[in-house]
This record gives sequence, structure tokens and C-alpha cells, in this order.
Amino acid sequence: MTPTRKLFGTDGIRGVAGEFPLTAESTYLIGRALGHDLLRSTMHPRVLIGQDTRESSPWIADRVMWGLASTGIKVSSAGVITTPGVAYLTRSGGYAAGVVISASHNPWTDNGIKVFSRDGYKLPDSHEAAIEQEIFSLLQSPKAQVGSGESASSLPGAAGLRRAYVEWLAANVHADLTGLRVLVDCANGAAAAEAPELFRSCGVQATFMCACPDGKNINDNCGALYPETVAKAVAESKGTFDLGITFDGDADRALFSDAAGRVVNGDGALLLAARDLQARALLKQSTVVATTMSNMGLEIALRSSGIRMLRANVGDKYVLEEMLKCGATLGGEQSGHIIFRDGEATTGDGLLTALRVMEIMARTNQSLAELISDLKTFPQRIQNVPVREKVPLTDVPDVQRAIQSAERELDGNGRVIVRYSGTEPLARVMVEAESEEKMQRIADMIASSIKTAIGT
Repeated sequence: MTPTRKLFGTDGIRGVAGEFPLTAESTYLIGRALGHDLLRSTMHPRVLIGQDTRESSPWIADRVMWGLASTGIKVSSAGVITTPGVAYLTRSGGYAAGVVISASHNPWTDNGIKVFSRDGYKLPDSHEAAIEQEIFSLLQSPKAQVGSGESASSLPGAAGLRRAYVEWLAANVHADLTGLRVLVDCANGAAAAEAPELFRSCGVQATFMCACPDGKNINDNCGALYPETVAKAVAESKGTFDLGITFDGDADRALFSDAAGRVVNGDGALLLAARDLQARALLKQSTVVATTMSNMGLEIALRSSGIRMLRANVGDKYVLEEMLKCGATLGGEQSGHIIFRDGEATTGDGLLTALRVMEIMARTNQSLAELISDLKTFPQRIQNVPVREKVPLTDVPDVQRAIQSAERELDGNGRVIVRYSGTEPLARVMVEAESEEKMQRIADMIASSIKTAIGT
């Protein structure tokens, strides 16, 4: 059994920048622990590091780099780059590991540390747990002297690394995209460093918004947490744009807007991508891997096309694990993490997803709305409840009674999923039902039971 992880969540280590585990000392020791781990299995390992646009990302990158360097490991920096950009470059460049300093969709005050192995995949839970033990061992030693040296941002070669990633993405395009008019929300995040060059090289008529990061405006009423921002702008343009695209802070996911300003989430992207791959005999096992959060409507629409949908735990690393297990070439999350395994991608990539959606539109000469016209979604609500501690929900009788009552009422015509966030102190209550009224009432009932039992 894998030891319980205290630092790593579903997407790396995450927290408030400047507070444990993201202090000057702990981030340095995380670098040292990773270095020790790599040296046990690799001769003369090299590590690639990249970061998003948060104010804290440069100093955290420096301390992780100094921790790695203290063990004798050579570090290269790609500067500001998307998370999947680091995954691709780690694998293609022969690095022993890739490190990303980012808190993805979280506020600018947060940050995080994600680690990729040499093959471009996120570390399995068991490996993260082993690194955690090393980190805690170092923390219990006499107080570490935080290293120093050159800054990651001053290392040469970042522009060339980013260019190699952009060129790889552009080489994945096999359709003429020059007729598409697109409005792109970069979330004032990492996509601002690559998206303009990428879309220009592919001939897309792209207009960019939220592409001027200042360290504090990442995800600020923009990006994938606020897809209505780009959708509203597309609607108000009155026919200027064929499509809206919005990324999150590290651009490992993308959401969309059709030409009328209707938001299209990851379920819609999975549906059109699955049908396209199936039509080209590239959808292995006729199977798509989604998560427990994907709408029943997606499952029904896929079934009508003869496509099976499997559900994995929430988190793109768990989607990928299930894909590798069953041999699927497509998987993803409603939140916009889409993983294409018909090529070289090893993680969700918002830029690649955007290119694929545009490619399908261009190849079929259909609008986004037409491509998903039969996707009828059950009313769904996701309610977040702040919690003071993440007690196993099976150990909270009042919450279990509320869930069981809801399931009896739905009687198979809907779903209830209650789980903890892997990155924040939240319980997430997801309810699908045949009517808005029933959905909201059931979600409120369960959320109330959580607040009473373990709420902040």
C-alpha cells in the first residue's frame, strides 16, 4: 500500500508562497531531496526547470535549483513556459526530470512544484511518497543553509527551449487553419509566452486577451476558471470570431466558446475528439477515459457513436494511468485537461488541445456548435465547501446519511460524487439530476451536512 502523502496532492506540491511547504528553506530542501532521489538511479542527471508568471515563481525556482545544484546536479531553465512544455522538453531533451513552478488555476498568492520523470510523465503516488520521506528527513536535520548562486532566469538557452516546444506543437497540425478567427484568453499566465508565436506560425487569425502578466493578475477573472470571460467577448463581437479559447495559468488545460458565446468544457472537447479519432481509426479500443466528474450526457453521446467511456479518479495523472492500463488513445477531464496518446504527448496540454479542436473544425468544415450539437448535459452543480480537516468521508456519519438519502431519491437518474480537492482544503460536492431544482436542493443538503460536521 502506498504511504499517505502529506505534501503532494493530485497535482504536485501546492500552497501559499512563503508558507510551508513553500518557504525559502523547504523549497531548497525539496530540490535537495529530488536531487538525492535522482542520483540513486541516474549517472550525472540533468534537470529542466520551468515556471509560470506568478510573482513568487522566480524565487521558488531559484531555491529548488540551488537545492538540486547542492547535490551536484546540473539544471537548465526554460523560463516562463507551460507545464506540458516542460513535460515535452524533459523527454525529448534527455533530462532525468522536469520541474514546474506553478499553482495552475490557483490565485497568484499560491504556488506549487510539479515533477515529471525522464519519460515526461508525472510521478506515480508511490514515488512522490518516497520523495516526501526524504524531504521530511532533511527538515528534521539541523537547520539547512539555503544555497545561493545564479538565478534560474539568468541561465542561457530558455528561448531556444521554448522555441523547440512551439515547433513541435506546430508540426502536429495537419490541416489548414488560416481561415479560423479565434479569440484567445491566456489567463495572464504561461500561455502568454508561447501561444502568440504558435498561433501565428499556424496561420490562425488570433486575437489575444489577458496576455500581459504582471505577477499578480494570473487567473484574475480570466482563464479556464472564468470561461465566461472569453465567451462573453466572443458573443459581443457579433460574428467576428469563430471560436473562443481560454487556458489556465500553466496552460495544461483549455476550455472553449462557440461562435455564439456558449461555453464548451472538457466534455465537449472529448466528444468531438473521440469521434474524430474514431473516424480515422485512431481511437484504440473504441474507448475514452474520463473522470467521475464528467457529465452523464457525455457518456450517452459517446455510446450513440459506439464509443465506451471509462471513469477514473479526478486528476489528469489518474486519467493517464487508466489510459495506459486499457490502451486508450484519448482521455481527459471536464475541467479541460485532455490527453492525446495518438502522438507524443504525455500529459494534458491546453495548446495541443486547442490546435486539435481547430483542426477538427477545419477538416470537417463544421462549427464547434455543430460538432457537439447532440451533447445534452444533465443539470450539474459542483459546490465547494471549505473544511478544517480532510477526515475520510466514510468516517463522517451525517455526511454518509446525506449522500445515501440523495442516491435513494435520484434512483439511478443522476449521480452524486463527494470528494476532497487534491490541491485545496475543500470538499467538492457534485450532483447531477434531471431537473435544476432537484440538483440544487440535493447539493445544498449534502453541502450543509459537510459544513456542520467538518466545515471551517
